[in-house]
Amino acid sequence: MCNDKKTIIVMPVANEAATMAQVIDEIMALPYENLYYYPVIDDYSKDDTEKIIREKAENNPKIKLIYYKESKGVISCYLEGYRQALLDGADRIIEMDGGLSHDPKQIPMYMDKLDEGYDCVWGSRFIKGGGVSDLPLYRRILSGGGTILANVVLGTKLKDMTSGYEAFQRHVLENINLDQIMSTGHMYQTELRYYCRNLNCIEVPIHYVGSSTGLKPKAVVEALEILFKLKKHERYIWKK
Repeated sequence: MCNDKKTIIVMPVANEAATMAQVIDEIMALPYENLYYYPVIDDYSKDDTEKIIREKAENNPKIKLIYYKESKGVISCYLEGYRQALLDGADRIIEMDGGLSHDPKQIPMYMDKLDEGYDCVWGSRFIKGGGVSDLPLYRRILSGGGTILANVVLGTKLKDMTSGYEAFQRHVLENINLDQIMSTGHMYQTELRYYCRNLNCIEVPIHYVGSSTGLKPKAVVEALEILFKLKKHERYIWKK
C-alpha cells in the first residue's frame, strides 16, 4: 500500500528480548511504503533487546534505533522519540508500547483515521470493541477511575484518558513545547489528551495486554498532583 505521508512509530523499549523480534517483524510486514520504526532504548535495558534491534536494522533502513543516554525514564524516551521523528521529517507519529502490550496489527486503524484528517487518534480500552487482558484488577480500577476523575477535574469527555497507544499529525507535536511536559509517569497520557482537547480528535478501540510492571503509590500521588496543575500549566505548552 502506497502512502506518501511519512509515518514514524515511536516505541520506548527495555528488557523485551522475548518479544522484540516479533514486534519488529509485525510492524515491518504492514503494507505501507513510508512507515518507519523508531525504538527508543536507554541504560535500563539489560537483556538482548538492543542487539535484536540492531540486527534487524542492519537489513532494514526503515528501522532507526535511538539510544537515549540522557534518559530520565520512559516518558523522556517518548519525548526524545518525538523530537527525532520531527527532525527526520515525519508527517505523522504513532506512539505505542512494546512487549506486545499494544498490537501492531491495529496500526492500520490509526493510519486510516489520520488519512481522514484527524489531528489526534487516541486508543481506548473502554469503548465498544476495546478491552484489556492480563491486567490486575487494581490497575483496571486505577485506569477507569483515573479517566473518570480526569474528566471531572479537566472537563474532558474521553472514555480512556490513560492509554498509551495514540497518533498525531505532525503539526500537533511540532507546536507543543515538549520540554514543558510535566509528567514523568502515568499522568503523561492524560496530560497530552487535555492539551489536545480542542483539536480534531477521535477515540478508536484497542485491546491492551497487561505487563508485569507494577504501579508504585508514589506514582499515583505524582499523577494526582499534576492533574490539578494542568489547567494553569497549559499556557506554557503551546508555542506562540
